[in-house]
Amino acid sequence: MRLAPADLDRLLRTVDDLADEVVAFTADLLRVPTVNPPGEEYETCARLIGDVLRRCDFEVQYVAAEGHPDHTAAHPRVNVIGRRAGRLAHPLVHLNGHFDVVPAGDGWTVDPFGGLVRDGRIYGRGACDMKAGIAAAVFAAEAIRRAGIALPGTIEVSGTVDEESGGLAGVKYLAEAQWIAQGKTDYVIIPEPLDVDRICIGHRGVYWFEVEAHGRIGHGSMPFLGASAIEGLGRFQALIESELKPRLAARKTAVPVVPEGARHATINTNGIEGGQPVDGVQTPCVADRCRAVFDRRFLLEEGLDATRDEIHALVREAARLVPGIRFEVHDRLIVHPTRTPDDSPLIPALGAAIQQVLGRAPALIASPGTYDHKHVARIAGVPHCVAYGPGELVLAHQPDEYCAVGDLVAATKVIALATMDLMSGQRSP
Repeated sequence: MRLAPADLDRLLRTVDDLADEVVAFTADLLRVPTVNPPGEEYETCARLIGDVLRRCDFEVQYVAAEGHPDHTAAHPRVNVIGRRAGRLAHPLVHLNGHFDVVPAGDGWTVDPFGGLVRDGRIYGRGACDMKAGIAAAVFAAEAIRRAGIALPGTIEVSGTVDEESGGLAGVKYLAEAQWIAQGKTDYVIIPEPLDVDRICIGHRGVYWFEVEAHGRIGHGSMPFLGASAIEGLGRFQALIESELKPRLAARKTAVPVVPEGARHATINTNGIEGGQPVDGVQTPCVADRCRAVFDRRFLLEEGLDATRDEIHALVREAARLVPGIRFEVHDRLIVHPTRTPDDSPLIPALGAAIQQVLGRAPALIASPGTYDHKHVARIAGVPHCVAYGPGELVLAHQPDEYCAVGDLVAATKVIALATMDLMSGQRSP
């Protein structure tokens, strides 16, 4: 570590002294049900984070996603940014976390919005994904201040909305408005729950697309006089199973995506709709329309163009096999793969901090799903971005989601040490 030994020891002890405050803040965040969709209590949570940041000597600003279609009077999209300047404007380390959570769902044995602390765990929807990460970021910065260690550069902490639905009114909005931007922001750490001894250096790409099949309506007693769009789309689905999936299983990325199965390209059918409603009044008709949405996760080595071309080739083959059906393909969502540069100073800074705190070298991984890294890299133009934070990835979106208190404290220490290391001037982006 670049810190003097006395400063390093004092900083680690300060985090230990702050442990109860970190846990209490996490529990307070969990008690605000920021469920997305539709985006409940966003402003309440942003103000809660802003109040704590202000008490921690940050300049605080609230950034509403003005003009975004989801920013409404009923569900305002309000982000919060805290900034604390040190001796110099740079290096500037930005710690970002989203405070929206997915719906609680069924199967809980505790109140999903109770913020229960029991047996060394903090329970609640968003405990690991990722309100514990926000608390770790805030109190990593606060530990530096309370330890009396001068900031060589500048630190920012942001709480943002809508990551669970793409981050469009959150980090994407901040990047477009240049709150996070190349030339302004040097490093970004996103404390997502990828496990406390792992550094996440990127994610796979996403190609969500819709295939729509158009047939010809006919009487159900004489289906040979119609053309079933459902059967047509079924033929495309069969081609995915017989031709595409074996190809995808043979493709494996060199990027360390976890779990192991996600190192391969994948495709999933998200939903199918066609014909008459199953629960409605039945009529004897051949379905003249059917559509399905697919989730294709592609690898850095594949690229979007080849991924899309492969789908269109399968659609053309399905059309050849069922000549009475016309197919259309519509793009729904595109996210390009991201990867932190191998020589990014973030990796050794966090690696040294993890070694110092946990006594073991970290693993470098990539995420099977996307997170706000995509907006930092591609819109803000900041290549030096990783995910590192408390919480176990496998617990995200699960009933009885929790974060271990020990992991929360350890991650707070790691982020504090890495932040000081990045600001030391010994490593430059």
